[in-house]
Amino acid sequence: MKNNLVKFLLLLLFTGLSGKIYAQTLPRAENVPGGLAVVTLNDDSRPEAFYKGNRVMVIGEAGDWKAIVGVPLSAKPGTHRLQVNNGSGNAIHHFDIADKEYASQHITIKDKRKVNPNPLDMQRINKETPLIKKAKATWTDTDNINLGLSVPVEGPYSSPFGLRRFFNEQPRRPHSGLDIAATEGSPIKAATAGKVINTGEYFFNGNTVFIDHGQGMITMYCHMNSIAVKAGQQVDEGEIIGTVGQTGRVTGAHLHWSVIMNNTMVDPLLFIQADD
Repeated sequence: MKNNLVKFLLLLLFTGLSGKIYAQTLPRAENVPGGLAVVTLNDDSRPEAFYKGNRVMVIGEAGDWKAIVGVPLSAKPGTHRLQVNNGSGNAIHHFDIADKEYASQHITIKDKRKVNPNPLDMQRINKETPLIKKAKATWTDTDNINLGLSVPVEGPYSSPFGLRRFFNEQPRRPHSGLDIAATEGSPIKAATAGKVINTGEYFFNGNTVFIDHGQGMITMYCHMNSIAVKAGQQVDEGEIIGTVGQTGRVTGAHLHWSVIMNNTMVDPLLFIQADD
């Protein structure tokens, strides 16, 4: 509660001094795979921006808009293109992405079906995949966005974002979230205000909640023991949405927390404010 009040007062103060509602909560830019590129756009009216076919968050004010671009872990180093439509035509803005080497992690999964699903498992996974993809691709037009997130559960960070993962010595996709170790049953809180757009029990993710925060920013909470919210429900920052569990593909109780920007998984630590 105290941290939320401080953030609100600082936001009011900053808005009063500069008129820019975005600057106090701008996330940390890191132009690497899995990071965020912040691209300045000088258009008079709010433009629309697209990266790799996905619409990108644009915040700020006339003459000083900021496109907050989520960069996929699969992105290659070099110059990348941001397509911008300002209503009178299209323009291309360029930004550079540097290489980043993520560490490897080798995990032993006792339930071998969670590594190599059988045909019935694959039928289930194929039904779940479109639901998950739809949630990740959600877009809601809004200016009321807080980009300074709170850590959703207390505990040490047990697996960082971006790890190159091997399950039972078989290579799999990189780790697309932040794992936070916590006792089963510990409360999980919404990282910031938003609307619950999907809840479900999924083969790999276990009990999961997706929250839409606007302009393509989604937070995802996985492996939960219990879910305390429903799709369509509005939640405030810090509101309990469920409890820590070990459902889905896990080796123990923890929260897997992901942040999605323009349909792209990015490092959640880029959004954490210093006092958190």
